[in-house]
Amino acid sequence: MLKTLIGSVSLATILMVQGAAAQETINMWVRTGIGTAFTSLADAYNANHENQIQLTEVPFAELVQKYATAIAGGQAPDALSLDLIYTPSFAAAGQLEDLTDWAQGLPYYSALAPAHVTLGSYDGRNYGLPLLVETSVFAWNKGLYKQAGLDPEKAPESWDEIVANAEKIRALGGDNYGFYFSGGACGGCMIFTFAPTVWGSGADILSADGKTATLDTPQMRASVNYYRTMVEKDLVPASAETDNGVNFMSFTNGRIGQQSIGAFGMGSLVNDFPDVDFGVTLIPGSQGGVASFAGGDNIVVTKGTPRLDAVKEFIEYSYSPEGQKILAENGSLPTRLDIADQTLEGLDPRIQVAVDAISVAKTPYTLLFNDLINSANSPWAMFTNAAMFGDDVDAAFANAQAEMQSIIDNAP
Repeated sequence: MLKTLIGSVSLATILMVQGAAAQETINMWVRTGIGTAFTSLADAYNANHENQIQLTEVPFAELVQKYATAIAGGQAPDALSLDLIYTPSFAAAGQLEDLTDWAQGLPYYSALAPAHVTLGSYDGRNYGLPLLVETSVFAWNKGLYKQAGLDPEKAPESWDEIVANAEKIRALGGDNYGFYFSGGACGGCMIFTFAPTVWGSGADILSADGKTATLDTPQMRASVNYYRTMVEKDLVPASAETDNGVNFMSFTNGRIGQQSIGAFGMGSLVNDFPDVDFGVTLIPGSQGGVASFAGGDNIVVTKGTPRLDAVKEFIEYSYSPEGQKILAENGSLPTRLDIADQTLEGLDPRIQVAVDAISVAKTPYTLLFNDLINSANSPWAMFTNAAMFGDDVDAAFANAQAEMQSIIDNAP
């Protein structure tokens, strides 16, 4: 009897030790201020799973460099919430786990946010998957539309209509303006809001492989002309020329008639500026069509992590109906389009427009995103500012085209 009891206790102890050993804690880095959408998702996962996820916040401006340094020193986290534009660079350097076979075996793989999947791929393999999804949309102030004699429920369908509406809103006088954009060498702002006017009409600023600058096109010329016209007609506040993104959401002041914003801005308007009655639609192309910029984060996994299976479990939870609902309720867009209707049930119906934008959204695929586009001194940032506010549009095109191609050609 005693031997049996001892044997039972020993077996129980062994099972307890094995169970404890089976539990994994995922170390994941995220940018500071990532928001309640993701932290709420992590909290819900921890409350319902044996494995746990531990988040470490890193300042956004330092995240990429710190991750690269941590990889070099063998101190990298298991996973990282990485701005999708940087995913190809880390994949090309061989620093991320190849998730292809597992990811493409997920029954909803084809329904994942397409731009994020594209940017998460390198050489035909999946190294990053959608985590937090952001899109750009076109917003109009219904109150100013009504004051200007416009139909507040009618979304503008072309840039000719947008300019005409801007003129009527500016005619209200005072500090009412028809349009706004952050043009002060804010490359990130302008790729997010302005580039879709080119994409919607079938053109791009880079070739599909990222090796050729394709800036000077009829579609880009037309897009620049619309913005430049509104600047010249005083339909845009003068402060736009020097705005480096600090006043990106000027639309919230209630005196801007129209502006391309992000889905995050919709949440801010709904929650923090309830007096601004607004509508949203997809961003029109300068010569027809619609488009959007796909922003947000991919989840990537550091190559060689011993907790790969645990990270996969967390990713699958984030894609579950429960995980998707948590993200949506806290301001993030669905990453799975096949259950988007279910995910958005009971939420502000305008969010659906931002979700619709996912299927037409793009992000430039390049290993040189920061040098070409995102930095304040990038050729893209300098181009948009010079083309819209400068004296020589042709020179702006020529200089930017040459500089972009030079950066591409001379990259290591």
